[in-house]
Amino acid sequence: MSAPFFPGFAVHRVELGDAKIHAEVGGSGPPVLLLHGYPQTHVAWHRLAPLLARHFTVVAPDLRGYGDSTGPGGDPLHLHHCKRTLAGDQIGLMRALGFERFAVVGHDRGARVGYRLCLDRPQAVSAFASLTVVPTEVMWQRAGMAFGLKAFHWYLFAQPFDLPERMLRADPAYFLDWSLRNAVQKFDAVTPEALAEYHRAFARESVRHAMVEDYRAAATIDLQHDREDFAGGRRIACPLQVLWCASNNASPDPVEIWSAWADRVEGAAIDCGHLMAEEAPDEVLARLLPFLQRHA
Repeated sequence: MSAPFFPGFAVHRVELGDAKIHAEVGGSGPPVLLLHGYPQTHVAWHRLAPLLARHFTVVAPDLRGYGDSTGPGGDPLHLHHCKRTLAGDQIGLMRALGFERFAVVGHDRGARVGYRLCLDRPQAVSAFASLTVVPTEVMWQRAGMAFGLKAFHWYLFAQPFDLPERMLRADPAYFLDWSLRNAVQKFDAVTPEALAEYHRAFARESVRHAMVEDYRAAATIDLQHDREDFAGGRRIACPLQVLWCASNNASPDPVEIWSAWADRVEGAAIDCGHLMAEEAPDEVLARLLPFLQRHA
């Protein structure tokens, strides 16, 4: 599986208590952790990881329960899949690989894990790049009709067990294809090879359940953690880069939004759909590489 996506990378399987994290590691230099989003796996970084590995040691894991990483089933409070728990996985993974401090690049769900890492373990994160994400608390505050129609899965997946799981079980391949088409502007942004990997993972009921639990956490315990941090004045101390889709022209822009949560924020819009690392890798790299070289 690794060869066509991450040439020269080594595959690692790290056991961390109740989870086993699959990760691919390659390159040399300062460590950079790449965290993917829904409904993808670490393969989402296949256009960027080999290029970043020319300058950095790149670590690309599957989040707990996604792809080839495993974890427990859901629990009533969704603690097993909250961003604090997923962030703890990444601390354990990076320590197992010998890294105490590292940069983080996150997209979608991975960016939510990334900013939780920054808030919970500030000593571990040298720099953070967030692709297509604003804080979960802000997202829910700003969600309206347009968001609900486009990103309806936020509401569907937040429903109690096991309604979403049963609905996804009816035709998972169709649902995945529809979701990916809905997330891009360029129809061929996801290569056939990457698509096959996403289908391989999404076909497993345990993976779909983990994804749903991730979203249940976002509507409950993640919100609680965000609100506690914001009320307590806890902020992201490391440099933060925000990249967002140019079609998202809402005001205020993400740099202004994140400035309420972080001390040093920069960012830019990129003309692409939601799957930024696959749809516009050159544009993302042109912004991301100088940022990481300054701060990683």
